[in-house]
Amino acid sequence: MSSSETSNPANDPYFQELFADRIGGKQYGKANEIYKFEKIKRAKRKALADYPDRQLLDFGIGENDSMADVTVREALNVQANRPENRGYMDNGTADYKQAVARFMKRQFGVELDPNTQINHCIGSKTALSMLPACFINPGDITMMTVPGYPVAGTHTRYYGGTVHRLPLLASNGFYPDFSSVTPEIWEKTKLLVLNYPNSPTGQVATKEFYAQIIELAKKHSFVVVQDAAHILLSFRGKPLSFLEVPGAMDVGVEVHSMSKGFDMIGWRIGWVCGNARIVQAFSDVKDNCDSGQFGAIQRAAISALDNPEIPQRIHGKYKRRLEKLVATLRRCGFQCEVPGGSYFLYVGAPKGISGGPQFANAEEASQYFITEHSIVIVPWDDAGSCLRFSVTYEAADEAAEDALMVETERRLKSLNLVF
Repeated sequence: MSSSETSNPANDPYFQELFADRIGGKQYGKANEIYKFEKIKRAKRKALADYPDRQLLDFGIGENDSMADVTVREALNVQANRPENRGYMDNGTADYKQAVARFMKRQFGVELDPNTQINHCIGSKTALSMLPACFINPGDITMMTVPGYPVAGTHTRYYGGTVHRLPLLASNGFYPDFSSVTPEIWEKTKLLVLNYPNSPTGQVATKEFYAQIIELAKKHSFVVVQDAAHILLSFRGKPLSFLEVPGAMDVGVEVHSMSKGFDMIGWRIGWVCGNARIVQAFSDVKDNCDSGQFGAIQRAAISALDNPEIPQRIHGKYKRRLEKLVATLRRCGFQCEVPGGSYFLYVGAPKGISGGPQFANAEEASQYFITEHSIVIVPWDDAGSCLRFSVTYEAADEAAEDALMVETERRLKSLNLVF
């Protein structure tokens, strides 16, 4: 019996035969493979059960640890009681789109028509899941950088397309290398999904890099989708929008999120902007998928978009935390530096413990850190054996941050890590 079969298939419900191939077909619900983050959750539960009196040092989640700014929450309270927000919002409120246009002009110098070049989304995840529906037919290709956020690739496969993976390696500065892409792959490529500042590597884009992408898009006739979820957490120079670069409006769109840069993770609000025809296609698909985000959320979000002090404060907090973490890890033997952007730190995984266990990959290292030492770190083995630390841990103030760093250093130094 294979690992993907149950011992008693006769007990399957009749509809077991009906599940779509895209989610596993007849074997749906029977596979033993465990999703990476589920493994981490299980390891955390084990650590908490085995060592209930030991502090869990959690660098793994990747969700802002603070609530949205009080002014935004107050605005939501007001907006939730306004009758004009009670109904379906479909493709968005005009005032939210206008606020986005103001933000894009102020932050990046990008001029957008709010009526044709902007539409809201219920978080960037939904936008990345819908955009493949605009372009992908069976046999088409979406190019995606790895490691990275998989949603656009998942939905590409749902539509019968395939994903061409572009590894992000330190040897290439964590930029994709297009030199090995064959003419056959270029011919079938409909979408290229980018993500800068990159999660999890922390690399930031340059105008030269985006210019190269635009040239490739025009040469090979594909659409660019730039996921800018971490753009306001840019630490190496001024945040750079893809749409600032000449020609970008001709070839693609940029997807923005208010989660990371505005402490609005659970609010599920963002936007797609750029080429008007692509935005319209997204809007048409969206119109058949959802009825828009709650109007009170859209209108409360305007108060965040119009207040540059909010993202500036969040930027300062995570940059400070990254600087502290980098200094701590360096003293423990890790080779690392403050990333160009995002609140993630992507580092090479240790090979093992001197006189102790050895790690075949980052996942083994991660499981050891969590279960044996209550240090939660996310493994990435997609393009080398690497670990991802997030500085979104909960800490009430800088003193609490410093105390957490002291304890992290104490535990890591006691291990005699081998790199």
